[in-house]
Amino acid sequence: MPKTNAASVNLTEGPIAKKLLLFALPVLLGNVLQSLNGTINSIWVGNYLGESAFAATSNANNIMFFLLSLVFGIGMASTILIGQSIGAQNEEQAKRVVGTSALFFVTLAVIITAIGFIFSSTILEWMQTPKDAMPYATAYLRIIFVGVPFMFFYNFVMMIMRGAGDSKTPFYFLLLSTVIDIALNPVFIFGIGPIPRLETAGAAVATVIAQLISLVGLIVHLYRTRYFLRLTRADRRYIRLDRQIIVSLVKKGLPMGLQMMVVSTSAIAIVSLVNSFGSMATAAFGAAMQLSSYVQMPAMAIGGAVSTLAAQNVGAGKWDRVHKTTLLGIAFNFVMTGALVGLIYVFNRQALQLFLQDEAAIAIGMNINHITLWAFVLFGITFVVSGVVRSTGAVMVPLLTAFLALWCIRVPLAYYLGNTFGLEALWWSFPIGFCISIVISVAYYVWGNWRSAKMLTPEPGKAE
Repeated sequence: MPKTNAASVNLTEGPIAKKLLLFALPVLLGNVLQSLNGTINSIWVGNYLGESAFAATSNANNIMFFLLSLVFGIGMASTILIGQSIGAQNEEQAKRVVGTSALFFVTLAVIITAIGFIFSSTILEWMQTPKDAMPYATAYLRIIFVGVPFMFFYNFVMMIMRGAGDSKTPFYFLLLSTVIDIALNPVFIFGIGPIPRLETAGAAVATVIAQLISLVGLIVHLYRTRYFLRLTRADRRYIRLDRQIIVSLVKKGLPMGLQMMVVSTSAIAIVSLVNSFGSMATAAFGAAMQLSSYVQMPAMAIGGAVSTLAAQNVGAGKWDRVHKTTLLGIAFNFVMTGALVGLIYVFNRQALQLFLQDEAAIAIGMNINHITLWAFVLFGITFVVSGVVRSTGAVMVPLLTAFLALWCIRVPLAYYLGNTFGLEALWWSFPIGFCISIVISVAYYVWGNWRSAKMLTPEPGKAE
């Protein structure tokens, strides 16, 4: 792996399309690896432990997404701050952000771990997890909570590197984590030699071990290659709760974290509704969401890439490049997301059979895909536009957009359609919610005042 330095991650010069594509591809491949890892776990669980165990891990994973949301905003705010600092060629400020946000991030992760481990069963009961799935879900979730600090800090370090413009190094270590996780899954799920059979808990143990090993390897790599944002003994002064940066992380990070919470809680609300139709429906929905996670990957990768490119160019004051980045991001999303949607439509049944064996569950999953998949192209447009808007520090409108589209439109509509017309009708709430969000997002991008937003608020008595 080549040595990384500040000069090699400059995204404020050169052809935008090439920079965007080269930055987005490792992020996309990393997302593929993470979802592939989860998919292989689900295949092991679904095919060898049954629908109840698969439904359990689906419910537990929705809770984990919710918990990741709590700290996602801090990581995203740090990413944008670092991107703007690099664009402005202010390496000292970038290190201030790294030191403060790392300390803040770890503290939050430990608190979340303690609360989550204690209340695992209660949370699963609130979600109306089917009774036959509860033992599997509880065992899985408690093990995951033990590894939350390692997993959160691992993702935090990767976000910091991406904010500095380096998306390749995180990909290499995601690859390492995925390979280890895939290799350890059957070992801990079924038990080999002295290792006991842990079933769903085994999948969680494999994930925690894999991410811990990869985190240690990533940190060692950063110091061996003298990565320019590493903190050395001379940089100890940056490892503190810097008031100016903490204010920015909370003020800007909290709305971004809340936006992810809006997304995750709306997903939990939908899962709770689907759970009321039984384990078969839950398993089918879990399988369909596994496939939709792949469909969302190009949009998420491009959204992350445009946010980093835009942040650096905002820091450099190059607004023409910011606008071009938005247009190119939308174009890439149409091509890449559209291609995946078409591919899954062609192989709909075969894709669902990777997770499901029961014909009734497969039929439900196929119906979900027919109704919802095409709308993820619209989701991609919203993701790209919101990524650019957030790069300046404008975070409230994307939060309100997500709240309106999900909690004011999708969730109530899903419950109305599901309770009035049955399971097959509730899936239409997805495309309707996506349409609402794209209208609001594009309107704010065109007419809103997001360009005047700032990430850091000057401290009293200091110049900006």
